[in-house]
Amino acid sequence: MNIYISAFLFLAGLLPAVTGCAASTKVQRMDVDEVKDISGKWNDTDSRLVAEEMIQDCLNDAWLPEAKEARSGKPSVIVGTVRNQSHEHINTDTFVEDLQNALIKSRQVKFVASKGERGEVRDERRDQDTNASEDTRKEHGQETGADFMLSGAINTIQDTEAGKTVMFYQVNLKLVDMKSNEISWNGKKKIKKFIKQAKVSW
Repeated sequence: MNIYISAFLFLAGLLPAVTGCAASTKVQRMDVDEVKDISGKWNDTDSRLVAEEMIQDCLNDAWLPEAKEARSGKPSVIVGTVRNQSHEHINTDTFVEDLQNALIKSRQVKFVASKGERGEVRDERRDQDTNASEDTRKEHGQETGADFMLSGAINTIQDTEAGKTVMFYQVNLKLVDMKSNEISWNGKKKIKKFIKQAKVSW
């Protein structure tokens, strides 16, 4: 009997220690512009800052005044594909949206909708042909063609040893003349992060 009592007391004493190891979930709302690195991987802050800095560099380059002079106005730009060539999962759609937002907010260029967005608008125009009044109907064949396409890739190099990691990101973007296929601007942005993983202790 004493053996059972001793075992019970031992388990009862062990329970708080085991319970103490269980992590509780806490949620704290943050400002969307606040920088918070948890894992060291590519995050929303990297996406936004890289997009803003690279678009600023692009628009400060000599191609823009030359394009404005040649066209007697703002050139039109479309964002093409940004490929994820890194070793980790990166949502490039979010990065493309950040690029688009930076271009539109600059007011330096005209911005052309993406392939998917144009398809939806064209469907709506076809519907207007049948259902909209003549004075509000939008004609086909009146779209603005892009003068330049912006596209690129995200690459990474990872160096890991004994719980320490150096993450290197390089984003390459090119602005290509749609008529001549000439590269009008070529930009790159580098990010380097040092990550040290703490040892788990109980």
